Amino acid sequence: MDDVTDTVFRQVIADLAPADLYFTEFVNVDGLQSPGRANLIKKLKFNEKEQPLIAQIWGLEPENFYKTARELVEMGFAGIDLNFGCPQKNEIKCGACAALMNNRTLAGEIIKATQEGAWSAGQRTPVSVKTRLGFSEVDFSWQEFLLGQKLNMLSIHGRTKREMSKVPAHWDEIGQIRQLRDKISPGTLMVGNGDILSRQQGEELADKYGLDGIMIGRGVFQNPFIFSRVKPWKWGEWDAASKIKLYQKHVELFRDTWSAGQRSERPIATLNKFCKIYINGFDGAKEMREDLMHCKSAEELLSKLQAHKYNQAEV
Repeated sequence: MDDVTDTVFRQVIADLAPADLYFTEFVNVDGLQSPGRANLIKKLKFNEKEQPLIAQIWGLEPENFYKTARELVEMGFAGIDLNFGCPQKNEIKCGACAALMNNRTLAGEIIKATQEGAWSAGQRTPVSVKTRLGFSEVDFSWQEFLLGQKLNMLSIHGRTKREMSKVPAHWDEIGQIRQLRDKISPGTLMVGNGDILSRQQGEELADKYGLDGIMIGRGVFQNPFIFSRVKPWKWGEWDAASKIKLYQKHVELFRDTWSAGQRSERPIATLNKFCKIYINGFDGAKEMREDLMHCKSAEELLSKLQAHKYNQAEV
């Protein structure tokens, strides 16, 4: 998720309840192979906690996918994922991401270029695709096309581009694509995504539809322990002080990771997306969020968190 699953948040999750597999934010290969590279390369920053980690990329030029794939292998990523599913207006307008459902010639060239780049260094670094059920409507011919590319993994978000996230995910259709996988490319791992709010729910859906894995996105906003196998904590039972201290840890790591002198490599507003994760479920949370979201620096944010009345009591 753009501006969400950066190295800081992945480290926070790894300390709470590690996922089995991590993905970076999606990074534009055309930008990486341009003078604007310095503004994007930070999205590929990671450390040893965030393993195994897959780099998620998008763009339009096959040659840039090839070059970037070679670099990602050298950087030590466990795999390379092609984003063919983002439904956002800017990406669609330029013909990328979910728009590639309507340009299968280019989609095939991108997959081939990425595979060649990922395998050119003598390694067989896995190449996967994340996509949706279709553009305007469910279109199984799109998944048939992708399965014909012999991908290492195919992740399906159970909605069309048109549906965005406005309707419940269509899991029965994901199950039908898994059946197509069995016929066309049995060696391709199948992953389902959409409306997962707990590990138990995800595992039940994987069992029901015969999937190899489950991808969780927005569900992590409701429970940072969502990947836990043993459920050591119930997030809804955490008190205000504990939640504030956890957000404080997140902000401190953000500051230490992205500060460059007096300037932050990432805008402080990025942290607003996380405020609703931690600052909720207690009296005054709404007012506190509104106050915190006006902060202009990590230091100001930390100062307000440390001074808050809930943070003064011993936990």
